Amino acid sequence: MPERLIAVVLFDRIDLLDVTGPAEVFSLLQREVERPTGYRVVLAAETLDPVTTFAGVRVLPDVTFGELSGKAIDTLVVPGAVTVGESREIVARCDPAVVETVRLLAERTRRVASVCVGAHILAAAGLLDGKRATTHWSTARQLAAEHPEVTVDADPIFIRDGTVWTGAGLSACLDLALALVADDFGQELASRVARQLVMFLRRPGGQSQFSVSLEPASATRRVDELRHHIAAHLAEPLTVADLAAHAHVTDRQITRVFKAELGMTPAAYVEHARVEAARHRLETTDETLSRIAGACGFGTVSTMTRSFRRTLNTTPGEYRERFRIG
Repeated sequence: MPERLIAVVLFDRIDLLDVTGPAEVFSLLQREVERPTGYRVVLAAETLDPVTTFAGVRVLPDVTFGELSGKAIDTLVVPGAVTVGESREIVARCDPAVVETVRLLAERTRRVASVCVGAHILAAAGLLDGKRATTHWSTARQLAAEHPEVTVDADPIFIRDGTVWTGAGLSACLDLALALVADDFGQELASRVARQLVMFLRRPGGQSQFSVSLEPASATRRVDELRHHIAAHLAEPLTVADLAAHAHVTDRQITRVFKAELGMTPAAYVEHARVEAARHRLETTDETLSRIAGACGFGTVSTMTRSFRRTLNTTPGEYRERFRIG
């Protein structure tokens, strides 16, 4: 496996999670595969002196920007930094030296990804000109005002526009990094990394209202096996009686177990699983709504639409229009 050099840009007052979150995702992938992933994450700064994050934690760079100048970079990860005004307003800040460094490094990089308000640095470097981008909701207006050449959308968790990726704030750095892993190795492996992180399998770019947890934690093998059974048989009826028969328990027992361990009824979980499966097809395929509704167990488009409105407050068509990948 060829080396995939991932360089994370460091400078004073960056958010710690923006640095460690993506690095953790890339490293966890190695637990899921036997062959080397090729990922090598390095933290790069102007000097090798410790960099103090906003949290006060000091981080040691691995290399200097100068040492990266002659290397081919697979992925350049650019965090951001903010200042907090007297009235508690959040303002993204861009050091001109960092902006110029990012601009130069991006010239030798396969793809560039900003984390949180790092989008402001990409914009200042001219890397977002004519592109659609997102950032932390608190600085989206600032980004739009300062860079009218950028189409700013504050809703999605991340946006890909060509070889440039932008992500929303803080914990969304994990979603962005998972999307980068999926881009390299496929969604199945990215989902397995997400399970290690005990987080949503994937939030494909939607804001919180579009985040449906497909696999809440379960305490017993029986429920874990039922979840996998549901995922593998979405096109079948999957009534309470069907699930109870599969688990060799009564209808009342299966309902009680689901509520106790998953916090919802069997019917609610089945609906969430079907919506999640439909979302994936809407994002990644050109299948008709009718075909998706049948394959995911809704039966009809109208039934699927009602489920989407109930769980995501949108329609399948609107969802596809907004979050179609590729």
